[in-house]
Amino acid sequence: MIASLFFDVGETIVDESREYGTWADWLGVPRHTFSAVFGAVIARGLDYRETFQVFRPGFDLTEERERRTAAGQPESFTEEDLYPDARPCLAALRDLGLRVGLAGNQTARAETILRALDVPVDVIGTSDGWGVEKPTAAFFDQVITEAGCPADQVLYVGDRLDNDIRPAQQAGIPTALIRRGPWGHILGDKAVSDRCLFHLDSLTDLPDLVRAHNESAR
Repeated sequence: MIASLFFDVGETIVDESREYGTWADWLGVPRHTFSAVFGAVIARGLDYRETFQVFRPGFDLTEERERRTAAGQPESFTEEDLYPDARPCLAALRDLGLRVGLAGNQTARAETILRALDVPVDVIGTSDGWGVEKPTAAFFDQVITEAGCPADQVLYVGDRLDNDIRPAQQAGIPTALIRRGPWGHILGDKAVSDRCLFHLDSLTDLPDLVRAHNESAR
């Protein structure tokens, strides 16, 4: 049975389209061009941060985040950037008596914003807050600890086969793949995808899928 669910943040709960657009503006690059290069970097299996190097060699993301903050243009997201299906899904899962959490590679600032949005979860964990990041085993060990149940009773939901799904499976955690955002549409690994418990196009049906799964498991 599934006793706890943890969700990736970017492109699973939060639509990052606007934020990446602001990075294009910061670099002085047309948004369409930035998006095209971003997709090409992902398709080549590279770290998304390589996108910035294409336009500005030597780009340091941490330093540029600080510069944006100093310029009054910090990275940010609001309620409008949450996917419309996110909040209802999280609330419905908690109504089923399940422990629900967010766990992603996010900055301390992003963690503060998530807490201020008061999303209906029991746990908010970020790479900055935990001091470990995906796809390391230590990150998913922390997910299991926060879930408070055995690994095989946790479901991790994410959009990235490389950063979310594969390492979660390696930690013994069942997974659900959501197909949205650039990674969800570009990346492919049939062996990893086939091991997912659920394949989703949105979060809307997830509570019913989990309920049915648990009823069957009983």
